[in-house]
This record gives sequence, C-alpha cells and structure tokens, in this order.
Amino acid sequence: MKLSDLARRMIIIILITAFACVLISVVYYRSLKFLPFMIGVLLGTAVSIIKVFLLEYTVNNALTMEKTKASGYVSIQYILRFLLTGIILYLGAVVPQISIWGVAAGVLSFQLAAYSIKFTS
Repeated sequence: MKLSDLARRMIIIILITAFACVLISVVYYRSLKFLPFMIGVLLGTAVSIIKVFLLEYTVNNALTMEKTKASGYVSIQYILRFLLTGIILYLGAVVPQISIWGVAAGVLSFQLAAYSIKFTS
C-alpha cells in the first residue's frame, strides 16, 4: 500500500510528538522510573500510526464505493478505530508496568497530528 504525502506527514508528526514526550519524561524523572511512561508512549504511538494506516485504507476504499455503501463502511471503520483506541487505553489502565498517561500521550498524538496538518497545509 502506497502512503499519501498527508499520511507520511501525520506519521512524522506523531513520531516527533512521541519523542518529545519521552524526552520530557527522561528529564522529569532522571532515572529508570521513566520506563513505564515510555512503554505507554510507544504503545499509544503504535496505535496512532496504525490508525493513520487504517484511515488511509478506509478513505481509498470509500472513494471507490457508491455513496450509501461508503457511508456505512466509513462508520464501521470509525467505530473499529475508536475500539482500538479504547482497548489500548484499557490496557494502559490495567497493566501496572504501563503508564496510562504515556498511552494517552501517544494516542493524543494522532489528534495533534491531524490538527497540525490542517493548519500547516
């Protein structure tokens, strides 16, 4: 699957945001106590990147469908992406070795990338 320029820029912004969050946590903790936060950021970032791929795939498929089928397809794909986000946030809340705040930072990087793309293009 070939990624569009928009998806590539979103992934780059997501990775930059994740790196900044991990760097800030390293400076804040100044010990190995930053590891749960880093693991959370990595998981949340991975989900955000997966969501970019899923969104790209959904848009490409919806453009080839007729309007009524495309509407239902896009809605189902949105619910699946939302469910994926919920699962990873639940995992961050339940597993003690993963920081929920790190997962939230990684997941929110998707929205930050979407808004920054809107304002920079």
